[in-house]
Amino acid sequence: MTNQAPANPAVANAPGAMSRMSEAVPPHAWFGVSAVFHYLGPAFAVLLFPVVGVLGVAWFRIASAALVFAPITKPWRTFKKSSPRERLLLLALGGCLAVMNSSFYLALDRLPISLVAAIEFVGTIGIALWGLRTGRNYLAFAFAIIGVALLIDVPSLLAADGPALTSDLLGLFWAVLNGSLFVLYIILGHKISEGGASGGVERLGAAMTAAFIFVMPIGFLQALDAFGAPLLVLAGIGVGICSSVIPYVCDQLAMARLPRASFAFLLALLPATATIIGVIVLRQIPSAVDVLGVALVMIGVAVHKPAPMPVPTANVTETGRSTHPDV
Repeated sequence: MTNQAPANPAVANAPGAMSRMSEAVPPHAWFGVSAVFHYLGPAFAVLLFPVVGVLGVAWFRIASAALVFAPITKPWRTFKKSSPRERLLLLALGGCLAVMNSSFYLALDRLPISLVAAIEFVGTIGIALWGLRTGRNYLAFAFAIIGVALLIDVPSLLAADGPALTSDLLGLFWAVLNGSLFVLYIILGHKISEGGASGGVERLGAAMTAAFIFVMPIGFLQALDAFGAPLLVLAGIGVGICSSVIPYVCDQLAMARLPRASFAFLLALLPATATIIGVIVLRQIPSAVDVLGVALVMIGVAVHKPAPMPVPTANVTETGRSTHPDV
């Protein structure tokens, strides 16, 4: 590797600035901010559904994130220098983000946020079970499945009929689709991060631009109705920043200093965060059974053990010591 200076000093200084930000605050604090905004943004989105439309809010979320990331990550440059295989990966991740966020909001329109969040984490534990088949992960998966079953309230679901049953089943379909795509997002996200954190962020920006293109025919017509009301436009942009910019950046700042196992353990807090935000913002008061279900999902997330990630050879310094955060 040569010592030639990068053509763009601002880009060269960006990783250093991000590292300084990461080290200025304990990583658990960054995770705490991410945990709050991970579901705070969607909770505010629910409040906009009646006036902007579910898919319109999804469009605002992705469009706002793409707009924020574009000048920083320069997606056009990333696509230009990528190989055909890498471009296909970026397009796949963009399509995944577009459909995942849309199905997430469609689920939130019909189901409590705590249930939608819990179903998301069944998929993540499933990834751990697929990659590392241990008794511990089987137990974690069992905890999560039982917790979700309690949150769904299977007896009431079986007793329902007519429009109520249709609404519940459709909401569960969107929640399961969102959870499945969240698994795909994790897989594709790991792929784009293999070249290192800074390159991964650049590719994330390119994928977000692709997501914006994919979501255009899905939600633009609903979003268009809001452009006559500047406050609705600002609210839609705020949802995008709260949902897709702040938590993503804070996750990167936390993961830069936390081992993967520690980060995975902290994820156990998210179902509780979703429940608390649902109570405060949406007035979705959980029953005792719901609280037990959330607790079981949290136990499952905390108990599960993710498969160890291989250490890329490119992340080994001249002294021979690995700089990978997971070791």
